[in-house]
Amino acid sequence: MTKHRIQTSDAPQAIGTYSQAIEAGGVVYLSGQIGLDPGTMELADGFEAQAHQVFSNLRSVAAAAGGGLDDAVKLTVYLLDLGNFARLNEIMAGYFTEPYPARSAVGVSQLPKGALIEIDAVLVRQ
Repeated sequence: MTKHRIQTSDAPQAIGTYSQAIEAGGVVYLSGQIGLDPGTMELADGFEAQAHQVFSNLRSVAAAAGGGLDDAVKLTVYLLDLGNFARLNEIMAGYFTEPYPARSAVGVSQLPKGALIEIDAVLVRQ
């Protein structure tokens, strides 16, 4: 199996030993994104701003892979506070159309850099 690294300067650079995304066998695996602004590498302020930045970052990596968010088949969402779940649904509706990707949401005790949300994705390009 051949793996291809996906990289873009339009999303935050990896903070560790991982790639922004890997394509293997026609499937693109996007690493988790937090609400970092790719230009400053600083977190957006507050849950809503971080959530929008996360989706913007995911969209940029998906575009670098030759796809878009509508190619997402699975998301995993990590929330510092599950009380933000309803707001996440409202924000997510602005980035996806039906049929929505499958999704898991997990409450966690800590995320990198003190982030409030992290999302990873799996894309299958049409």
